Amino acid sequence: MKRSSAILRLTAVGAAALTLSACVSLLPKTKPAHLYRFGQPAAAQAVDATMGNVGVLRTSATFQRESAGDRLLTLSNGKAAYVAETRWVAPAAVLWDEAVVAAFDADPGHVRLVARGEPVTAPYVLRLDVRNFEAHYDQGPKAAPLVVVRVRAAITGATDRGLVGEKLFEKRIRAGDNRVTAIVPAYDRAVGELLAEVVAWTNANAKPTT
Repeated sequence: MKRSSAILRLTAVGAAALTLSACVSLLPKTKPAHLYRFGQPAAAQAVDATMGNVGVLRTSATFQRESAGDRLLTLSNGKAAYVAETRWVAPAAVLWDEAVVAAFDADPGHVRLVARGEPVTAPYVLRLDVRNFEAHYDQGPKAAPLVVVRVRAAITGATDRGLVGEKLFEKRIRAGDNRVTAIVPAYDRAVGELLAEVVAWTNANAKPTT
């Protein structure tokens, strides 16, 4: 009787081990994601801090929710999807913030972005809402997609909150091919060209105060 019980226990343990082994072997194998970035920092020019720089406080803004993370959003015939096995090195919203700061730092104009807590007077407030940050397959699923970046910019007075200027910026850049290595440069170009326009527009509207 004891021998039979021992055999039963061993059989149960062996079956459990086989079951666990089967479960482990059936787990899906995922390929490592390829990492990319956009908004490479430009080389900043030497700027004389005594030239009457105008401080502009950049306030919190919104970023398109579907593409704010580290995945590349695509749209095709009204259907949304993410590019497989591909990620940004950081959430797109974070890379965007870094690109904005780098664009203003590299510009020789009189506007300087001011971070919250800095002991610098900022008579203006800049808000940048990213409405669209996506790749459109508008010519079919196998054709090169169109990268669309759309941003609403608004400048207000820091004290009275009066609207100084408001504008919608948009860039549409066709990728060179339907490959990630061609789509990412389209994002980079769209962000770079759009931010160059935002910086110029901000310099034109945030005028030195007397």
